[in-house]
Amino acid sequence: MKIAIFNIHSWEKEYLETANAGKNTLKMLDAYLNIDTVKLAEGCEAISIFTEDDASAPVLDKLHELGVRFVAFRSAGFNNIDAAHAQKIGIRMVRVPEYSPNAIAEFTVAVMLALNRKLIRSHYRIMQMDFSLDGLVGFDMNNKTVGIIGAGKIGRVVAKILHGFGCKLLVYDIVEDPFLIKEYGIEYTDLDTLCKQSDIITLHVPLVEDTHHIIYKKRIASMKKGVMLINAGRGALVHTQDVIDALKSGQIGYFGMDVYEEEKGLYFEDHSEDILQDDIMARLMTFKNVLISSHQAFLTDTALKNIARITFENLECIEKGGTCINEICVK
Repeated sequence: MKIAIFNIHSWEKEYLETANAGKNTLKMLDAYLNIDTVKLAEGCEAISIFTEDDASAPVLDKLHELGVRFVAFRSAGFNNIDAAHAQKIGIRMVRVPEYSPNAIAEFTVAVMLALNRKLIRSHYRIMQMDFSLDGLVGFDMNNKTVGIIGAGKIGRVVAKILHGFGCKLLVYDIVEDPFLIKEYGIEYTDLDTLCKQSDIITLHVPLVEDTHHIIYKKRIASMKKGVMLINAGRGALVHTQDVIDALKSGQIGYFGMDVYEEEKGLYFEDHSEDILQDDIMARLMTFKNVLISSHQAFLTDTALKNIARITFENLECIEKGGTCINEICVK
């Protein structure tokens, strides 16, 4: 099968080539998929896309005209495709629902610790020969209340890690897991209670209509003053301007942001020679109590191997006409 891989990144190319093992003809493209670049898929039966690609209805129609019958996401999220339209015109879709929950969970806790113990600020001071400790006071994680919004594959690993720190764990999820209650002593609660009682809040829900801007002005106002907020889920889970306002007032005391609502065209690229045009990002970069990373929580050797392997397994499965457990279906 000939596969056009859009939005290829240097850090994943080797993993994809290794997983493919010469079975398919790969057309590596560093361009995003959109209405202007869709023609690059000509002659291919399948395409593989990432989170920033545009798989809207007009793009899908053009792909169908070109003979593309399969779309393989190299990610768990697929909110950038018109799945109903793809299904209507006979394009089958697959994704990688789980590649390494540990990678994202471990990164999430690392950000908590880095913000709490002010490790970034400390490092830069040392580089300037400033060995003072003023302004570097943190807090013990032990006995702190952590609110986990979403206790799926990633959230449950976060719970496991934080249980080891001796944290009190509150969880908001539509499904209660007796195992988590038994093993880690978590308490399921409603979202308002979680926000009011948590010292640290971390987001691990998918981006759907009900979770869009789940963190916004009114909900932030109900949180403890000085709360730590971590978002390693999806950028649009938080209303970023409301977070900035809360950082300015001190309502939010720490903010860890691995994902950003307007990250397309900004993240995964080197803009070191450019003038930053995003005023919201520019404002976030001025806060000493904000840690920004460029959607790297998933970026481990294990995760990249799994993404590449599962992507080709998914395509092989649907090419043969069989049922694929990772297929995206709209009811």
